[in-house]
Amino acid sequence: MSEPNTNQPNQPLNAYQSVEEMAAAQAANESDALSQAQADLADLKAKNADLADQFLRAKAEADNARRRAEEEISKARKFAVESFAESLLPVADSLEAGLIIKDATPDQIREGAQATLRQLQAALERNKVLAINPAAGTKFDPHQHQAISVVPSELDANTVVTVLQKGYSIADRVLRSALVTVSAPK
Repeated sequence: MSEPNTNQPNQPLNAYQSVEEMAAAQAANESDALSQAQADLADLKAKNADLADQFLRAKAEADNARRRAEEEISKARKFAVESFAESLLPVADSLEAGLIIKDATPDQIREGAQATLRQLQAALERNKVLAINPAAGTKFDPHQHQAISVVPSELDANTVVTVLQKGYSIADRVLRSALVTVSAPK
């Protein structure tokens, strides 16, 4: 006779197995499966809680970073002109000092105005505000120049003849175009 096969369910009952043994084995298998499923569920719940916590922390960190960036941008906007204004204060001081002098000669006034203009130009340059002052014969550039009139000239067509008013740019961005006259085609 062969040994009873207890590892395979759904085998026909033999003399060594009884209905009760089969029921007990099936109940044990179901109990083990239930225990395993409960353990798996507990692990998944723990992982879910951990992931939810990580998500909340990451979200809070992102919110804090966005808030800090917004505050820095707000401060940068608020104080962006601080350096520029600070560099203009000596110019204002020079103008006030020049106005205090009651009996200044025209030469003294002119000399003071030139010194104050140099201060102003230096302050503008320190703050990256550069003059657009094209020389005569420079090719007309509509991005930096504004043609006020077209005049007959010995220069090539579409070149700057004279500058009526300087333009200014800051960080490669035109604040004001230079007002120029341009040579007419021949």
